[in-house]
Amino acid sequence: MMNLLLAFVSRFPRPDFESGYQYPEYSYAVPNEILWDTLDVIMLLFLMGIVTWALYKKRTRQPIFWTSIVSIAYFGFFRGGCVCSIGSIQNVAYAFVEDSYRLPIVVLLFFLIPIIFAYLFGRVFCAGVCPFGALQDLVNVKNYRLSRAVSGALSIIPWLYLIFALLYALTRTRFIICQFDPFIGIFRLGGDWGLIIFGAILLLMSIFTGRPFCRFLCPYGALLSIFSSVSIWKIKITQKPCITCELCHNSCPVDTIRAPYQNKVEESHRQGVMRVISYFVILPLLVVAGAVLMYLGSENLSNAHREVRLYHMIMAHEADPDGELTLEAEAFYSQGRTIEELTASYQQVQDDFKVYGTIAGALMGLVVGLKLINLSLKRTRKEYEIAYGNCIACAKCFEYCPQNKILRTK
Repeated sequence: MMNLLLAFVSRFPRPDFESGYQYPEYSYAVPNEILWDTLDVIMLLFLMGIVTWALYKKRTRQPIFWTSIVSIAYFGFFRGGCVCSIGSIQNVAYAFVEDSYRLPIVVLLFFLIPIIFAYLFGRVFCAGVCPFGALQDLVNVKNYRLSRAVSGALSIIPWLYLIFALLYALTRTRFIICQFDPFIGIFRLGGDWGLIIFGAILLLMSIFTGRPFCRFLCPYGALLSIFSSVSIWKIKITQKPCITCELCHNSCPVDTIRAPYQNKVEESHRQGVMRVISYFVILPLLVVAGAVLMYLGSENLSNAHREVRLYHMIMAHEADPDGELTLEAEAFYSQGRTIEELTASYQQVQDDFKVYGTIAGALMGLVVGLKLINLSLKRTRKEYEIAYGNCIACAKCFEYCPQNKILRTK
């Protein structure tokens, strides 16, 4: 960070005095970032190890609660919410398209380690290691449940957020996850007041419903859900037979434990097959529609890019030279850049948005189609089951299950 600041300070050459003035030599105390980065990774592995041990070995919630406290204190307030696994998505995507960008190893590890753990053990990162989730969990008192249709519709938002974050990172536009982070201002005790208020609203909502940011906004949680749904070792509410007492279902803060369900209307095999076929006919139509819409809207989306905004400013000034010159346009002319260079850069950005925007639209259509299919599927459940993709591995269900209490008393 200090090297980055020095680079900005030394961006422009010093004035050349004719008096023979000699500039003094400055020395800066640069903090040992390597030491802190190493400590961050060690803490991440250590806390995730504790959560995994508590889930699979001890089958108890208490160590996860204390892990949450440590995570909020260290990753949240002490480290200011950075390095952040959630925002690392953008760094990894940006490294694929920008040759001059060197992806920090600590950022790559913060991106990969929770994914690896999710594939092995489920979303143990979300359980108490992520300071954003831990802060919401700490204030949670009551869980008012939303209907499956409403929660299903809201759960599409993290996927759309993830796709847009990748789009803007791949087009070298901006890191929108970091720009609109609702909890950084709280952890750093200052910042954009709009985002601080938004974060406070999310915490207020967390009192009455479990983790609204994690469930309906977090793009990294959406990514982890893919690996968690196919994890090698899966969490079991109890090792004994389920007695369908509903206590685990009521205790789950994110409503990821599905209740027993019997189809009220029996469906013939032919009807079921035809319904599934109709879903898969609609799915490619949604993919194509999303791709076309994003392609058509790529020009408007590209206005967020600095080169596109600068191009419009310069074209407006060239059309009206007597008009007011903006600071950006003045800097453009003072740097000696040509309009031809700017036009080429502008066209490259437009092309990037058309390509990546089309892919992003197709992915959006795919997400919406798969979500509709998931909401429409009918499957008989005879006992309470965990939806592993959405389970945050908080272990609250362990404490409420009477079968677990019987095991602990033995």
